[in-house]
Amino acid sequence: MREVKKDGIVLARHILQEDIQDGLNFFSQDEEFIQVGAWAYKEGKELLAHIHNEVPRTVTRTCEALYIVNGALEATIYDLEEKKVETFVVNKGEILILLECGHGYRILEENTKVLEIKNGPYLGAEVDRYRIE
Repeated sequence: MREVKKDGIVLARHILQEDIQDGLNFFSQDEEFIQVGAWAYKEGKELLAHIHNEVPRTVTRTCEALYIVNGALEATIYDLEEKKVETFVVNKGEILILLECGHGYRILEENTKVLEIKNGPYLGAEVDRYRIE
């Protein structure tokens, strides 16, 4: 796992396929607005059924997790002052967790497919985000 940091703050995490180890592993900290983990179990493993409790939470920022299903993209990470921090490639089978940052993407391969997951509720583009110039 590679962290993109600025001034000691984790802006994003890049999870490679080899970072997904046996068992249950989380790549996020408990206090972060998005929780991302991975499972790797042997055949026959049973996970106990459960329901999550209704718990009030205060969320002040939308965070995202991307899973690259196919292809590759170039991700550019910005700090909250809109300054570019780092640019790197995210390939098929990898995960990108976006926390305290701005971000932009360039698709590098035909038929690139990305699964995007973010916390909600979504309040619309006018309220939820703004474009970096």
